[in-house]
Amino acid sequence: MQGKREGQKPLIILTGPTAAGKTALSVQLAKVLDGEIISADSMQVYRRMDIGSAKIRPEEREGIPHHLIDVLEPTQDFNVVLFQQMAKEALESIYSRGRIPILAGGTGFYIQAILYDIDFTENEEDASYRRRLERLAEEKGPSVLHRMLQEVDEASAQAIHENNVKRVIRALEFHKLTGQKISGHNAAERQKEAAYNACYFVLTDDRERLYERIDRRVDKMLADGLTEEVAALREAGCTKDMVSMQGLGYKEILSFLEGEIPLERAVYLIKRDTRHFAKRQLTWFRREKNVIWIDKNEFEEDEERILKFMLEKMDEAGIPIKSGKGRKQE
Repeated sequence: MQGKREGQKPLIILTGPTAAGKTALSVQLAKVLDGEIISADSMQVYRRMDIGSAKIRPEEREGIPHHLIDVLEPTQDFNVVLFQQMAKEALESIYSRGRIPILAGGTGFYIQAILYDIDFTENEEDASYRRRLERLAEEKGPSVLHRMLQEVDEASAQAIHENNVKRVIRALEFHKLTGQKISGHNAAERQKEAAYNACYFVLTDDRERLYERIDRRVDKMLADGLTEEVAALREAGCTKDMVSMQGLGYKEILSFLEGEIPLERAVYLIKRDTRHFAKRQLTWFRREKNVIWIDKNEFEEDEERILKFMLEKMDEAGIPIKSGKGRKQE
């Protein structure tokens, strides 16, 4: 929880590992607060990518306005800079209506970009260097780039998985452009004071229960038509080098459709890598300052008790709470 500062606008953050239950809780919180939700998710921005992104369905929104969902085509790139720009626009729109924004989703870097108003303007681009690195990764594999990063920025190499080629390239590019380590830059940015009077909630659960939910969710995605969804995207021209198709579930099913791996292997990889992703998310949030952990075990999975706890923390932070119960459905 951040200390209240004069003139700072209120912001509720609800995050946590994938499959923790953030989506349903965010809707209930928005109903209580008369709030609106901004999605902090790197995949739900894309239209026609509903099943694999576990996108909230219109009927599940219960009349609560949601922002940054279904706003881009799968052929378009999406990154933290674009997210920050779009999220800031949504924030101003929500404040203009006298409502409280709830930033909900599991992409920690996106949340950090808003909370600390990180400045990305110095990240100029060197397209030729980036293309050279991309070709190197294609020809010799991602481990070559990861070793390059280890030589210039060991902390970043430890934090970024070698298969996350885009982030490895971004770190190498930053070092080439500035002569500095991006790990040091990010650490300095994390020391900045929050730009909002925020309550930063991290929802989590027992690890085994979380992993079981991930496995069940993947099974349900397959039953709901994930393979057909990816096939339709492929038919529409989406390829594995696109940002949208790098998402968990999409790249594995695409590999199956292209005959690279059997379906059984694709499903295994989705489940395994989603569990690894959840673990990395928890590691990220443990590094963040002033977070308020909500362990569902401690509340015996009782949503009413969790909401009550959250409202108490908001009251302590001086965030004005006005009930949204009975608000006209939108």
